Amino acid sequence: MRKLLLSASVGILALTTSGASLAQKWQLSPEEAQKYGSGAAPAAPAAPAAPAASSAAASSSDELLTLSKDPKQWVMPTGDYYNQRHSGLKQITPENVGKLQPAWQFSTGVLRGHEGAPLVVGDVMYLHTPFPNIVYALDLKDPSHQILWKYEPKQDPSVVPVMCCDTVNRGLAYGDGKIFLAQADTTLIALDAKTGKLVWSVKNGDPSKGQTSTAAPHVFKDKVFVGIAGGEFGVRGHITAYSVKDGKQVWRGYSMGPDADTLIDPDKTTHLGTVVGKDSGISTWQGDQWQTGGGTTWGWYSYDPELNLVYYGSGNPSTWNPVQRPGDNRWSMTIWARDLDTGKVKWLYQMTPHDEWDYDGINEMILADQDIGGAKRKTLVHFDRNGFAYTLDRTNGELLVAEKYDPAVNWATKVDMDKSSKTYGRPQVVDKFSTQHNGEDTNTQGVCPAALGSKDEQPASYDPATGLFMVPTNHVCMDYEPFRVSYTAGQPYVGATLEMYPAGKVLGDGTNNTGNFIAWDAKAGKIVWSNKEQFSAWGGATSTDSGVTFYGTLEGYLKAVDTKTGKELYKYKTPSGIIGNVTVYESGGKEYVAVLSGVGGWAGIGLAAGLSKSNEGLGAVGNYASLANYTALGGVLTVFALPN
Repeated sequence: MRKLLLSASVGILALTTSGASLAQKWQLSPEEAQKYGSGAAPAAPAAPAAPAASSAAASSSDELLTLSKDPKQWVMPTGDYYNQRHSGLKQITPENVGKLQPAWQFSTGVLRGHEGAPLVVGDVMYLHTPFPNIVYALDLKDPSHQILWKYEPKQDPSVVPVMCCDTVNRGLAYGDGKIFLAQADTTLIALDAKTGKLVWSVKNGDPSKGQTSTAAPHVFKDKVFVGIAGGEFGVRGHITAYSVKDGKQVWRGYSMGPDADTLIDPDKTTHLGTVVGKDSGISTWQGDQWQTGGGTTWGWYSYDPELNLVYYGSGNPSTWNPVQRPGDNRWSMTIWARDLDTGKVKWLYQMTPHDEWDYDGINEMILADQDIGGAKRKTLVHFDRNGFAYTLDRTNGELLVAEKYDPAVNWATKVDMDKSSKTYGRPQVVDKFSTQHNGEDTNTQGVCPAALGSKDEQPASYDPATGLFMVPTNHVCMDYEPFRVSYTAGQPYVGATLEMYPAGKVLGDGTNNTGNFIAWDAKAGKIVWSNKEQFSAWGGATSTDSGVTFYGTLEGYLKAVDTKTGKELYKYKTPSGIIGNVTVYESGGKEYVAVLSGVGGWAGIGLAAGLSKSNEGLGAVGNYASLANYTALGGVLTVFALPN
């Protein structure tokens, strides 16, 4: 395969010529280029005061926790602290869901990929967009859904070429009467929830070094948590806790480096039950490579108030060429359990040591109490990009289950579950699909899953009634050729070319679907039912107490299925492809289902950025080329309800 230098353009997903101005690259008018040319976040324009978001501001963890238990509202990016994405509402049932119809729509005024979901706090809906990260507050009591206020930050458009993947933003957070936004340029801002006026802002990174923000901030207790993106630029990942009240930094924990940086206690922090020892974030790196080691933190976070632990995952090590970075590359590709107040690490688990395929470990950690082996366990369930679904004891990091959740996964035969084995907890890698084993400048073919994983950031949901996890998945494989690359701050640090295609090509089963929507039993580690999707199921799932689960598809359908059986009960084609997540709420005594449509993200980058070569978009463009036959760019919120 011809070696191509990956440019930073189109969020590092395009292969472009250099020298074009930003305005030319992004088709910005001179006025638009000037409009987005300032890095300073302005104060919001004057706007009518919004109605009170709740009876009292969520100024304490107990109050925010109480709000999240009210099924009429959706006050957190993932629905609740546990990341379960489950709604207690049940007006919409398997029997009547087929009667759903659009109740109202709202155009965001922005194209590109619309990930994330709106928040509903009291009688106000808070909506976000991709870059330039506009925030809207909409009045749900008003039949016309009046815009109460609008906040539009001015950001330097030079941040766009260093964003991966697409110009997405995954949502807002709420707490203490404030709305929190992590802008693309890494500025974390707090807005007054009633007026939209800027309360405080803080810079969390440096885009000139490849650091950007795509993740939703998360509020737990009195802190707002935010990560960093940029693993394809050699950014060293970190998670940071800021004070909700005034934006002061409370602590920051890095993914690799000395113990003082990672906040690991060498004598107390454990990995699979064994203390990690001194400077474990350095010892498996060659020289000072840890300083550009990746392990970024652009996914979702969860929190257990009883244990006071925050859980999240770290991403790929830099570069994508494994030959250049010998060792396990700790602590990239890792599940973290940190103390909320201090950031100190209680335990961690590295899923893909010495990653060779870009299997970022950032996907959500879903917390659920389950009976395993006849005992009640406080579990953490994680559907990793590498194609394995992990069930761990979230109190101590004990590995309970690790099984493939897509039948195509072939890069490893299994995860070693023998506690007496020297390779306990490690995937058993197949040499044929090892890019390290095959070496630089060799095209390793037929690797499953592809780099975008058996699931990427699109979140799953947990249904307590059935004990099943509803999981949107990818069914995609790849060819992967690593090559040598040098590090320069702010420049791409990838070192691989990829081609992606349907998993059926490797399985030889005659199928062409690139997605499945599945129900997963995390206690036994098995698929209960599976529905084929023509394209990757890139929209996040939400289950409800009535036994209905909602999710969106890349070609733009909102779908409803029976949680127990998987039977499709309803679908409706929205104006653009869905890569957003479903929000369920109640207003005026009526249940509503809301979803953003706006094709883009990694899977839809060909449409979003106008790419056409099959290996552009880090190999995604060719795999999803036919998507253009089914949908087009958009930016629309569609809200559904049963007829009166």
